Amino acid sequence: MTRRYAIYYAPPPRSPLARFGAAWLGRDAESGESLAPHDLHRITGDQWRAAISAPAPYGFHGTLKPPFALAADTGEADLFAAVAALGASQAPVTLGRLRLKRLGGFLALMPEQADGIAALAARCVRELDRFRAPPSAAEMDRRRAKGLSAAQEDLLQHWGYPYVLQEFRFHLTLTGNLPDAEADIFEAALHARYAPIADHTVSVDDLCVFRQESEKDDFILASRYPLRKR
Repeated sequence: MTRRYAIYYAPPPRSPLARFGAAWLGRDAESGESLAPHDLHRITGDQWRAAISAPAPYGFHGTLKPPFALAADTGEADLFAAVAALGASQAPVTLGRLRLKRLGGFLALMPEQADGIAALAARCVRELDRFRAPPSAAEMDRRRAKGLSAAQEDLLQHWGYPYVLQEFRFHLTLTGNLPDAEADIFEAALHARYAPIADHTVSVDDLCVFRQESEKDDFILASRYPLRKR
């Protein structure tokens, strides 16, 4: 597998939200530090490790453009320059407060104000698509394995991912799919951990490029580009 990139929102380093997310997922995608959560309430260590095994390799983030390998005629410097230019033409986006929600079988934080971030994500998907190499047949099959609507299949064919544009729902993932018997326990534990910062308002002030060296490696935050338009 070749190197992959993604365009994400990540909270400012050392902010309360960043500390919360990194501690819960067990790793800081910006510093590379491994962390161990404390006070898991009624959750065992094995349950926690199983629950965060899917989201943790990606780091604490909200997706704006899903992971992709670079197209053959592009390079990392070109991608970074394009992200910087996009940021320079984009105003910061207000999310309001983030609320803990269940999305299907997993738990995530979702914003009170979603229109602005949806518009920013659409810009990232469209304006940076020239850097995306077409997904492999195996990757397309993996996407289809969960079952896609006709609209999602069209998005997969055109943009390489089925949950963009009109199917996009901005969120910061906290768990993978949870067994029904554990969902309430995890929700209660996360509510307790998140409560001290639940009323903080959040804004997106930069675009973050995350990089994954190989399939065996975690994503790391490679660079931040501020949203400068005022």
